[in-house]
Amino acid sequence: MVQKLKAVAAVGLLVLGTAAIAQKYPNKVIEWVVPYPPGGGTDTVARALAQTMGESLGQTLVINNKPGAATNIGAEYVARAKNDGYVIMSADTATLAANPFLYSKLPFNVEKDFAPIGLTVRFPMILVVNPSVPANNLKELLAWIQTQASVSYATPGAGSPHHLTTELFREVSKTQLTHIPYRGAAPAVQDVVGGQVPMMFVDTASGYQFITTGKLRAIGIASAKRVKNFEQIPTLSEQGLKNFEAYAWQGLVAPAGTPDEVINTLNKALLNAMNSTEIKAKLQVLGLEATPSSPKAMADYAAKERAKWGPLIKSTGIKAD
Repeated sequence: MVQKLKAVAAVGLLVLGTAAIAQKYPNKVIEWVVPYPPGGGTDTVARALAQTMGESLGQTLVINNKPGAATNIGAEYVARAKNDGYVIMSADTATLAANPFLYSKLPFNVEKDFAPIGLTVRFPMILVVNPSVPANNLKELLAWIQTQASVSYATPGAGSPHHLTTELFREVSKTQLTHIPYRGAAPAVQDVVGGQVPMMFVDTASGYQFITTGKLRAIGIASAKRVKNFEQIPTLSEQGLKNFEAYAWQGLVAPAGTPDEVINTLNKALLNAMNSTEIKAKLQVLGLEATPSSPKAMADYAAKERAKWGPLIKSTGIKAD
């Protein structure tokens, strides 16, 4: 009888051990949704982090670009995904702070359908123009705008941080500008480079190579102080727009209900990646501010951003539907 009980116990332990191994996370490829086309700032950061996080997790993180509707297409996809940690997404200002006010109805709830993993970076926004525009600073640009019958500006899409920043700029500087939305930062930047649109606010990651090569002329940066690797660009605040600050920020989220242990595993891998020498160097080159955080800190930050941008969206009457 004793031997039989020992045999049963051994089988039980074997079953439990096998189940634990089967459930060990992660044990397959992780899908990382980027709600923008390839080539933009969000895509650039995601690909850099995915490689380093994959090494830490022992699994491949595959980027899946799902652009459109100011990140809503990608966000709905993730909100409806299985909450097992194998689908995550780059969620930004548009997804978590602006869209609840821009759309009369969303197919998801930003406060209930996503589980924050952690913040990643903040992108300072730079006001740039095509080199054909006869302006080298803010004063000259505003004077030139006044002489034009109509001046348009490009953005990655309605409600994007670039759009909100420009609307804030338009309101503060009292200028008349026409919005031209694109499907992502890359095509918007290309049309400003090509001269089809004269100006835009571009994030440092999307614009740095065009600024450094002279294909775009930087007028000013919307940060509290000058940014490392972009020290030659004066802030808009020091040029007269006092306390003018605007950033595109982003972090990682998973579908709501993802187990806490999985979220913590992903957060640990994210923090390790952002602390690596290689990632720090890449972010610095792009002029990005690293903002690694806990899941709770990301949730709190997103709530504060909704409180900041919601009133602007309402007062300017911006609508995306």
